[in-house]
Amino acid sequence: MPTTVTTPGVPVSASWEDLVTSALLGTDRRPLRAGGGVVVAPSALLDTAAVLTVRRRAALRPATGSALPSPAPADPRPPLPAAARRRLAQLLADRSTPPSGGRRGAAPDLTELIPQWLASAGAHGYRAPAELLPALLDAARARTDLRPHVLAFAGPRGLWLAGLNPEWKFALRASSRGAQRPDTADPEAVRRLWEEGLFAERVALLGAVREQDPDGARSMLAATWSSERAEDRLMFLDSLRSGLSGADETFLEEALADRSRNVRSTAAELLSALPDSALARRMAARATSCVNPDRTGGAVSIAVEAPHECDAAMQRDGVVPVPPSGRGERSWWLGQLVEAAPLAVWRERFGGRTAQELVTLPVADGWAGELHAAWCRAAVRQRDPDWARALLGAPSTPPADGPGTVSLAERSKLLATLPSAERALWVAGFIAAHGLSEAFQLLGVCSVPWDGPLGRSVVDALDIARDAGSYPWSFSGVMGLAERCLNPAEADRLAVLTTTPDEPEGASPGAGGYWSEAFQRLVSTLRLRGAMDAELAPGSTERPRRGPGEERAKGGQESGT
Repeated sequence: MPTTVTTPGVPVSASWEDLVTSALLGTDRRPLRAGGGVVVAPSALLDTAAVLTVRRRAALRPATGSALPSPAPADPRPPLPAAARRRLAQLLADRSTPPSGGRRGAAPDLTELIPQWLASAGAHGYRAPAELLPALLDAARARTDLRPHVLAFAGPRGLWLAGLNPEWKFALRASSRGAQRPDTADPEAVRRLWEEGLFAERVALLGAVREQDPDGARSMLAATWSSERAEDRLMFLDSLRSGLSGADETFLEEALADRSRNVRSTAAELLSALPDSALARRMAARATSCVNPDRTGGAVSIAVEAPHECDAAMQRDGVVPVPPSGRGERSWWLGQLVEAAPLAVWRERFGGRTAQELVTLPVADGWAGELHAAWCRAAVRQRDPDWARALLGAPSTPPADGPGTVSLAERSKLLATLPSAERALWVAGFIAAHGLSEAFQLLGVCSVPWDGPLGRSVVDALDIARDAGSYPWSFSGVMGLAERCLNPAEADRLAVLTTTPDEPEGASPGAGGYWSEAFQRLVSTLRLRGAMDAELAPGSTERPRRGPGEERAKGGQESGT
């Protein structure tokens, strides 16, 4: 409906649609007209629009304000030292910087140092700066490997903030390390949190109760078990690994009948880790009916007769009946039976022979690979270091001739059962004997920082590769691990390797320069890690001088600190 505007100097009768049309098309193409069709000067259009805007807004109902969120919970942990706070802002800013090209150059990759920085800050027990929580959650959303460390560092305030932004909802269903450790002293608060809390809070609560009262935690889980979602049941069941004992057997036996295959499989795995459980005894009976000593000819060997069927009782105990593509059914079933049987049963079955003696016995009919691989999985599941040592053999032995498995993935799992110092010595010996070409997975299970023989063996092998004239990117994975895992104190000793070596005859063209650049990056990264450690030390107030290789991150990236 047309509106008559009576504002002095604006004698225009027009509708809002007329004003919008004239404004969009221009007064030359669609002039604004006053009463009687008289064309009005263009300047009157804006005056009329201002008056009509006020009138339109005056007719609107005021919007209802949203309720403010509840305040963020307190985080009693101490704040970061100032230098460490600036460093974190620098690392997070570098995360969003696009790479400059395929060649890395001599500067450290700050993005790859974020997990190590977060782990160190968490070990010191610092709380995250409130102003950096959004950037931390964004980093965790983009990189799943950061999530456990980010959520632990962000603490209760990070979880509170994640609840206000749908893009950070991953934090609400993430690891229990991202949730505030609950207080288990109040039974009513425990009951309420277990029944009403977020998933991450409930996982944290179950873990906390499990540490103090294993039976109480199991009873709490049993009370709501039938109403939990399958994926939640799996996570809750996994929490029973901590403090697993024979008292959990009845609950786990009932879980063998769960409607979720993954839950059934996890329950069977936990039961097989209890050597006195009924499932372990059933698996031992089945496995020893298939694997027996053979004394034909006087010498003892191992005879294998794989099962001919996978019956319902075997399936209930966790044996998967259908093998993966390319695997035979009988060997697939045999492997699962041996894997789930207590390792102690073989010593009894073979006259008291040790694991070292058992793995050297000949195995008939080509079953050695399948049997040894199953023993490897059993040693990992049962965390048995004696069997792990026997199956690994001497590090100097070529993998194809070893007593266990040639799979580097399986060897890495076996190594993880050994004490960290023994693990590092074994890998150092492997690298000294076989070089770096097959060592990447093995290095991944060694404790950080590498020190002593392991660090020296890695650096010596890299130096040998450099002298051979090969390109450094052939060892980029190991070099990346060295940047993150070598002891920062090694930086000065490695500085001699940053020079460009003479290229031997037959070497790849320009390889020396690339190696020099790679070692410069390694040394500058180690020095930067040393500076980061110093900044995180309690009482640190001084900001250390900028080290070599940090130029990439200075300037605008530090303006946000």
